[in-house]
Amino acid sequence: MNVTAEAAKVAPEDRLRADLYNYLGVMLARPADAAMLNQTASLTGDTSALGEAINGLARVAKAVSPKQVQTEFDALFIGLGRGELLPYASYYLTGFLNEKPLASLRTDMSAQRISRAPNVFEPEDNIASLMEMMGGMIVGRFGDAASDATQRGFFNKHIAPWAGHFFTDLQSAKNSVLYAGVGAVGSAFMDIEREAFRMTAG
Repeated sequence: MNVTAEAAKVAPEDRLRADLYNYLGVMLARPADAAMLNQTASLTGDTSALGEAINGLARVAKAVSPKQVQTEFDALFIGLGRGELLPYASYYLTGFLNEKPLASLRTDMSAQRISRAPNVFEPEDNIASLMEMMGGMIVGRFGDAASDATQRGFFNKHIAPWAGHFFTDLQSAKNSVLYAGVGAVGSAFMDIEREAFRMTAG
């Protein structure tokens, strides 16, 4: 099916959800460059928990340079040997990398016709990839736009059990500056998604 035609069927509120998932995926996949920092600095939120987190992140984005963000990202996720955080479902759920959560995710990715990009070599259960997957499923990037039930099942199985914990850790990590704000946005967004899926489950 034509992805553009499929995406046209997506409700505006779901498109906004997908945009936020995709934004978090980009921010967590690689250090924010000047263009991404400028985009982030221009964000505005309301008085909700998510809105306040977005406003806080925008303020920090105005004050940091791409070089500072590169250093921060390396310390958090790369480091000498390993970064301060290991942003993988397998690690958060089992204490080890490449465990059953990754195998389960790969099975569900295949069912949704989602495949890893050929230039990506890290395990698929990293937080950036999962955010990108959810964003893509919502708007139909991998085929038909996923139903609410399919989204809920994927979220509850692969994201809800650990992403909130990861985003909380990201907020409090000693090397977090800009990414503390990313963690606050992610944490607030995961709370909203969890509650929304709970309310529609019946």
